[in-house]
Amino acid sequence: GMVVMVIEDHELPLVNVTARVRTGSLLEPAEKTGLTGLVGTVLRSGGTTTRPPDALDEFLEARAASIETGMSADSASASMSALKADTPAIMEAFADVLRNPAFDAGRLKIAVTGVTSAIARQNDSPQGIVQREFTKAIQGADSPFGRTTTYASVGAVTRDDLVAWHKKYFHPNRVILGVVGDITVDEARTLVTKAFGDWAKGPAIADTWPVPRTAPQPGVYEAVKADSTQSFVAVGHQGELLRTSPDYVAVTVMNEVLAGGFTSRLFGKIRTELGLAYSVGGSVNSNWTRVTPFQMQMSNRADATVRAIEALITEAKLLATTKPATDAELKLAKDAILNSFVFNNDSAEEVLGQQLAFEYYGQPLDWLDKYRVAVEKVTAADVARVAAKYIHPDRFTIVVVGPAEGRDKPLSALGTVKTLDISIPPPSSAPAGAGAAAGKPGAAAAGSTGGAAGAPSADAKAKGQALLAKAVDGFGGAAAVDGIKSYVAEGQMVVKTPQGEFTLQTKETVVM
Repeated sequence: GMVVMVIEDHELPLVNVTARVRTGSLLEPAEKTGLTGLVGTVLRSGGTTTRPPDALDEFLEARAASIETGMSADSASASMSALKADTPAIMEAFADVLRNPAFDAGRLKIAVTGVTSAIARQNDSPQGIVQREFTKAIQGADSPFGRTTTYASVGAVTRDDLVAWHKKYFHPNRVILGVVGDITVDEARTLVTKAFGDWAKGPAIADTWPVPRTAPQPGVYEAVKADSTQSFVAVGHQGELLRTSPDYVAVTVMNEVLAGGFTSRLFGKIRTELGLAYSVGGSVNSNWTRVTPFQMQMSNRADATVRAIEALITEAKLLATTKPATDAELKLAKDAILNSFVFNNDSAEEVLGQQLAFEYYGQPLDWLDKYRVAVEKVTAADVARVAAKYIHPDRFTIVVVGPAEGRDKPLSALGTVKTLDISIPPPSSAPAGAGAAAGKPGAAAAGSTGGAAGAPSADAKAKGQALLAKAVDGFGGAAAVDGIKSYVAEGQMVVKTPQGEFTLQTKETVVM
């Protein structure tokens, strides 16, 4: 039941293999959000039933090869890269990872700690906050599209959950495999048959994929981040476009007119002419199987926040109503798309990746051939029509992240403001190690002494500050540290290759 796609490319003695598996984070239970991310990580890092993690790492390093795995919203991925001579051995290990993962408990704990550390840092980046909160506002905070991983949800994940997920979804009839490089079709067929041929076909599963919320959610939402000197803004609404729609190509051209580059409407007006934003962009987005939000985003000075948002909304309204794309804008947009087309297909790996996507989502494999021709046929009337059809200013959700003080006008000038709570729910108070003993590695990682970043106790904070003060004293005091203009770091780097082990001398100069 496995689909195998092969492209021969004999320029270099390398072979790359990519697999897509029909599963994804959209299928995971809400109370265990983060489960599939752990599956994607530990599938590779956790070794196999015959290759412990360290042994697998050393096996690949000795051959300058790699095996990587991951998880997205609607698919799992795995890839390998090897020299032609090593391909049979690496293919065997690659199949072992996909078929017989061990989900090593120690590596699972490391992965959980990485997740809990990311949770603790999730409010460090205002760009991350605005995207997260915009998605929640559009899709719903409790929906599979809007919910986020928490200490509690990752703490509820056990190793048994990873094993069960793999058992349910990883079967050859759910896999599309792509092989590209210095290999013939016959050689690829032989290798794949040897590695996967005795893998039993799994049961047919009717995956129930969630459907995005489509009801408009207009409003103004604010998340105060006092330590930011800028405002970060997202404006948009739920979309209506699928990539399979006849309007898709015209919308692609319209997106280029709206925010494709230096000559686009948003960049030319808001950044260049008005000088209101540091960065600005946007597009009507789409997916093969589900609708996704139309979104415009920008970062700007706090004292220009409302004026910049008003300008952003105005440009979207004009394109969709009284100021459609001109012939000159249409030509620039089409030229930009067509001239960049070759760079999206300039390697056999990229071509294979696109073909795998078409096969995965059930699209014709000549989709790209039709796409270029369709772009050339788009008219200004087409762009005007799709702009009016897919941009709805009356449905706009506006999310602003940044300082509340120093704005040019209050956000209430845009509508009734709802304040967002972006605080991070604290981790469980379970003692370190309790979760691991019960088969719940997340609980140990989230515990107060388990190594993950949670809300520090007063005692821990005082000890940390004392250590920092001691470090500053060791450098000669605060004045000495403040006076540093640059520094040089010298060291050694040991590099292991199939040809041997080499030591490189390194020197780095950092100017503050």
